[in-house]
Amino acid sequence: MSDFTDEEHRVARHYDEGAFEYELDRLPRDSPAEYAITRRWLERLIPPGALVAEAGVGGGFYSEFLARRGCSLHLIDISSRLLDHVQARLATAGLSPQVLGAHLASAADLAAIPAASLDAVLLLGPLYHLHPESERRRAVAEAARLLKPSGVLFAAGINRLAYLRDQFRTEPASVSRLVDFHAQYLRDGNLDPLHAPPIGYAHLTTVTEFPALFEPPFERVAFLGSESFLAAWQHSLNTLSPADAELWIDLVEATAQSPEGLGQSDHLLYIGRKPAAS
Repeated sequence: MSDFTDEEHRVARHYDEGAFEYELDRLPRDSPAEYAITRRWLERLIPPGALVAEAGVGGGFYSEFLARRGCSLHLIDISSRLLDHVQARLATAGLSPQVLGAHLASAADLAAIPAASLDAVLLLGPLYHLHPESERRRAVAEAARLLKPSGVLFAAGINRLAYLRDQFRTEPASVSRLVDFHAQYLRDGNLDPLHAPPIGYAHLTTVTEFPALFEPPFERVAFLGSESFLAAWQHSLNTLSPADAELWIDLVEATAQSPEGLGQSDHLLYIGRKPAAS
């Protein structure tokens, strides 16, 4: 971890300490729409047996999903606890042979992985923990370097208005003391542990800013709001029968690429393809 920036060290501590337990169950418990929509697109675009790097492994849900499809994985995270947890999770499932390597590294520096060696790269978390735009662009450039021609990138961002919505929901009377911070936040999208303890140091994006981060070097396959109209209520999917929940996910997908669906979503999902070699 000696090569990490001070900010990356702080993010690593955030996940190694206070956020570790939360991350182990977050996707299926709190974000089932985001989880379901992302899995649908992974299944469509990443074939069985593909070579994949997942930067920001979280609780290992996507790692296990892809490993069970026969994909071979590079696991990457700046949190040693999460990285260890995901390796143990895959070992328990009998999927350790699918792990090509486990890297304690930033998404902005993946020098340990050879260029043009992968079919897909997942950045489903790192980009909203990189404050400087230069670091976010480095992460995108690293993903492009690792991918073979026609390889696919999956990248997630968080809607900038999600923080303001949650602040109004939980602490509406705080607005008078946060006037200056809110003005700054609308300009740069940057959060810190003082103002947003659950996420800590983070950059939240917009539907204009986020796809522009990838084009070039990527060609757009899809840009969608992972939860669409469900957003803050998506946990209610867990109270429904599997058949009813799937029908709601169908409606989320039908609206996810519309301006309305993007605007209502908490998470934005960009899917891009590295141009084929000429």
